[in-house]
Amino acid sequence: MSPVTALAPSLEKEIEPGVADFYRQTLRALNGAGIRFLVGGAFAQACYTGIRRSTKDLDLFICRDDCERIAQLMAPLGCRTETTFPHWLAKIYQGPEQGPEFIDLIFNSGNGLMPVDDRWFRDNCTAEILGVPVRVANIEDCLLSKAFIMERERYDGGDIAHLLQVNAQRLDWHSLLERFGGHWRVLLAHLALFGYIYPGERDHVPAWVMLELTERLARETQAPGGPDAHVCAGTLLSREQYLHDVERLGYVDGRLTPVSTMTAEDVAVWTEAIAARQPHAGTKKPDEPGG
Repeated sequence: MSPVTALAPSLEKEIEPGVADFYRQTLRALNGAGIRFLVGGAFAQACYTGIRRSTKDLDLFICRDDCERIAQLMAPLGCRTETTFPHWLAKIYQGPEQGPEFIDLIFNSGNGLMPVDDRWFRDNCTAEILGVPVRVANIEDCLLSKAFIMERERYDGGDIAHLLQVNAQRLDWHSLLERFGGHWRVLLAHLALFGYIYPGERDHVPAWVMLELTERLARETQAPGGPDAHVCAGTLLSREQYLHDVERLGYVDGRLTPVSTMTAEDVAVWTEAIAARQPHAGTKKPDEPGG
C-alpha cells in the first residue's frame, strides 16, 4: 500500500479539552524527539473505514526499545509512564498518579506473536491528530493485530470485516500472507467470514489468495497430525477461554512455543490479571487498548 494522507477524523469535538492538550503534548514531544510511533486503534480504524466510535485513550505502536526513552521524555512534562505488561504494553498517564486519562504504548501483541519492528514503519499513511502530524499504522498491520483478538468479552472480527470491505482491493496480499506465516488458518477464517458477511463483495479478496489458503487446508487435511499434536494454540486467540486445556488437560500452551515471545512469567502475569479486570457490562477493561 502506498503512503497517502489518511482520511483522519477530528478529535476536537470528541474529547475533553484537557485530554486533547495531553494528547497533543505527547504527540509533539515524541515528534520533537524523533521517536518513531504509529497511531492505531479506533483512530486508525476511522481513517481506513470511516467508522467512528468513541475511545477513552489513544493507541500508539512503538518499538520496545523506545519505552524507557519515552518515559524519560514525558517525566519533565508531568506525565508518568508505567510498563503495565512487560511483554507488550505500557501506558502514559496524564499527571503523576494513575488517573482516567492515558495513552497506550503497544510494542507487541498480547499473545506475543507480533513485536513492533521495522516492518511496521514502511510506507505508512500520514494524518493529523489535534493539529499534530502523525503516521498511521498500515491497514495490513491493523488487520494482523486485530485478527487474534477473540476473547469472550471482545472480538475484533467486525473491525476486520470492515477493513476488508473498504480496502481489500488495495491490500498488499503477498505481504499479509507472509506476515501471518504459520498462522494462515486465522486469516482464512476471517476471509471466509468476510465472504459470508458480504456475499456480494467476495470478489474483493483476490481469487488467488483464497485458492492458496484453501489448497493449504486441503494439503493439511490429507496429512493429519504433526509435531504440534498436543499444543493448544487457542491461547493465542484468547488468554482465558483455553486455560482449561493447558491447566487441566495437559496441552502445551501455544504462547510457550517458539512462535511467541512470551515467557512462563509473562503468561502467569497476563493470566492473573484476568480476575482483577472483570468489567461491568459494556465497559472497556483498564489494560485493554481501545482499538
